[in-house]
Amino acid sequence: MRFSVRTWFVGPALILAAAILGTVPARADGPSFDCTKAVLPAEKAICADPQLSAIDLLVSKAYRGFEPAFGGDKRKIARGLIADRNACKSDTACIVSALNNALQTYGNAPSWVQDYNISLIGKKALDAAARNPGNKDQSLPSAIGQCASTHIKTLTTRLGDDPLETATADAGSAATFTNGGGAVSYDREAGLAASKVGDPVMMCLISIPRDCPRDDDRGRVYYSVDLVAKGSWALPDSQHMCGGA
Repeated sequence: MRFSVRTWFVGPALILAAAILGTVPARADGPSFDCTKAVLPAEKAICADPQLSAIDLLVSKAYRGFEPAFGGDKRKIARGLIADRNACKSDTACIVSALNNALQTYGNAPSWVQDYNISLIGKKALDAAARNPGNKDQSLPSAIGQCASTHIKTLTTRLGDDPLETATADAGSAATFTNGGGAVSYDREAGLAASKVGDPVMMCLISIPRDCPRDDDRGRVYYSVDLVAKGSWALPDSQHMCGGA
């Protein structure tokens, strides 16, 4: 699985969010289950949202052709992904992150789903920041859709050899945070490059690899926004996804 990542700045990101929410058509198809039998809060939230319903149906279709990359149990992986979704309860931003994570796992995530994911989680991150005006550090998020305040500890090239600010464009990007989290990219990420050590950041976990070798959970993806520089990024915590070199 590879999560498709891009960098945004908060102003344009909010414009993008409005554009996405305003132009993605309401879809009549989906979800993959009978809404008259929906019991769980996440199921009811999916039934109430045409976009979530459409994404849920895409997940169901993608699952049919899914073959685990490392010989894992296909049904066990699916149960883990469904558990991620159900743990969101009625949190729409969390649910779309969980559904997008499932599509990434199954190898079929349309770009509009990823854009919808970022638009909702971006708003959630800013709302969470508004509730923590002192930018007090919080623990690293451990569940999909969970957000936490932290600060930038280091900004370097991908291999940590040089400061990011003066590095060449092909040296990649990396950051560490005071809550123990990290972000890394083979590219020079504009959001990170615009940031400074010490800047407050709101970080939200949007992807947990589920199709992995035993005891290898590298590649969690966090959406983060720098509350000073206003840059944002969605990057994994490792140079390689689980099962990579």
